[in-house]
Amino acid sequence: MVPPVTVTKQRILQDAVTEFSRATGFTLAFGGYEADGVTTVTALSGTEGDSLQGLRVANWRGLGGKAMIELRPRFTRDYMSSQSISHDYDLEIGAERIVMLVAVPVIVDGVTRAVLYGGTRGDSSPDATFMQAAAGVSEELARVISAEDRAQSQLRFPPDPTELPGSVLEELRSSHAEIRRIASETTDPATRERLTAIEQRLAGIGQPTGVATEIHLTSREIDVLCQAALGGTNASIGQALGIAESTVKSYLKTAMGKLEAPTRHAAVTAARSFGLIP
Repeated sequence: MVPPVTVTKQRILQDAVTEFSRATGFTLAFGGYEADGVTTVTALSGTEGDSLQGLRVANWRGLGGKAMIELRPRFTRDYMSSQSISHDYDLEIGAERIVMLVAVPVIVDGVTRAVLYGGTRGDSSPDATFMQAAAGVSEELARVISAEDRAQSQLRFPPDPTELPGSVLEELRSSHAEIRRIASETTDPATRERLTAIEQRLAGIGQPTGVATEIHLTSREIDVLCQAALGGTNASIGQALGIAESTVKSYLKTAMGKLEAPTRHAAVTAARSFGLIP
C-alpha cells in the first residue's frame, strides 16, 4: 500500500519541482504523485495560471501517462503536433502555451511514485544536458520519498488534511524570502525585529509545534537556502542578497554540511523538515 501524501510529502514535491526547473532550464515545471494509476498534479513552478493544478493524468494517457507505464522519461519538441501520444490534456497544456515538454517518472522500488514535468513556451530551449539534470532531480526525489515512506511507516502518520496547493506554497516561500531580505537591509532595529517575527511565523506554517532541533544555521545560510528553494542559481542568489557568487557557494557548502545533505536540493528539503524555512 502506498503511504498517503502528507504535508511533508507535498513540500518535498514542490521543492523538487522548483529544483527541476532550475536544474534543467525549463521555463515552467509541474509534478504530482501517482496513486491507483493516476498522477494528480499538485506542485507548480513558473506557470501562468492554474489550468494544470489538480490535473489527473492516467496511465498511458498523454506524455506523462506513457512515462508512468514505461518507467522512463518521455520527451516531445512540439506537444500539440506529436503523433506518438494521446491528446487528452491538450486544453490544459494549451492554456500554458507549452511547446516542448518532458515527463520524467520518479521510481521507487521499481514503481512509479510521481512524475516531474518540464516545459517551454517556444522561447529558448534548455541545452543538451537537461535530461541528465532531470534524471538527477528525479533520483534525489525518489530517495527522499523512500526515506519519508519509512518515517511514515514507523510513526504511522495519518493523512494531513491541511496540505497547501503548490501555487500557495510557492507564494509563501517567495514572500518569506523577500521578508528576510528586507529585514537584513533595514537599519531600524524595531522594524527588523517585527519583520523577523513575521518570517519566523511564515517558516512555521504547516510545521509541527514544539519540535526542537540541534541544527543551527546562520542567518545568511538560511537566506541562501530560501533563495535556492525558489530555484535561484548561485549568480542570481548572489545578486538578490548582494553577495559574491563564491560566497553563495560557501554558504551552501556549510549549510549542506550541517544538514548532512549531499546536494542543495537535499539541503532545502532537510531545512524544511526542521522547520527552518517554509
